Formats: sequence, C-alpha cells, structure tokens
Amino acid sequence: MEQHTELQEVTYHHEPTGDTKRIWRTFWLLLIITVIELALGWFMYAVDLPGWLELFIKGVIVILSLAKAFYIVSIFMHLGDEIRNLIMTIVVPLMLFIWFIAAFLWDGNEYRVSRNKYDPYFKERTMTRELRVGDTTSTPGALK
Repeated sequence: MEQHTELQEVTYHHEPTGDTKRIWRTFWLLLIITVIELALGWFMYAVDLPGWLELFIKGVIVILSLAKAFYIVSIFMHLGDEIRNLIMTIVVPLMLFIWFIAAFLWDGNEYRVSRNKYDPYFKERTMTRELRVGDTTSTPGALK
C-alpha cells in the first residue's frame, strides 16, 4: 500500500491591520515633510533673502530632516517598539559619531584659517596684483 501525500499550498488572506495604517500615516507624514523641505529649498533658490533668514530656513530644513530620520528609524526599522536600553545603545553612539564629524570639520576649518593667517607667503601666492601702466615697483616674478 502506497501512501500518497500532496503538499497543499498555504495561502493567507491579508487584511489591513493597525500596523499598515501606522505605516500609511507615516508615509503621508514623511511626504508632507519632504514637500515642505523642497518648497523651502526652491524658495531660497528663487528669492534673494537676507543672510539671517536664509540661515533660519536652512535650520528649519535640518530640523525637518531630523524629524524624517526619527520617523524612518522608529517605524520602518521598528526601533520605536524596542526597550529604552536598546534604543540608547544605538542612538548614543550615533550622536557621538555626528559630534565627531562636526568637531573634525570645525577643527579643519580652524586649521585652514590659521594657516592662511600666519603663513607669510599666503597672500603673495594667492592674491593677484594688477599692474598699472608705468609701474616700476613690480618684480619680474609677480603674479599678474
């Protein structure tokens, strides 16, 4: 007697759950934030703004980008549902990494400014000198 078993295909009927609604709500929120960021960027590009207002708009764009990053990590990477210790284990090194990048950029800029300030030949190498007709004080090696 031979036993014959057929494998049945297993199918599930999917219905939207609370998690799906949560993902769609997050999608629309991220879409709105992105549209606001793009509108602010285009506005900055199209209109000549004073320096303080342009800096303020750039700050708003950075804050909106951080809000998007928070929602992406919280919802799509499921970090919002974890315990606090796990969240801190991921977030604190990330903040330190961002701080390191900012500190290195700041220090590099300070080095560049100091190097240009204290190098006696910096201006001679980088500045152009317009020669006037009949200027006899110029040297043959001066930059034109």
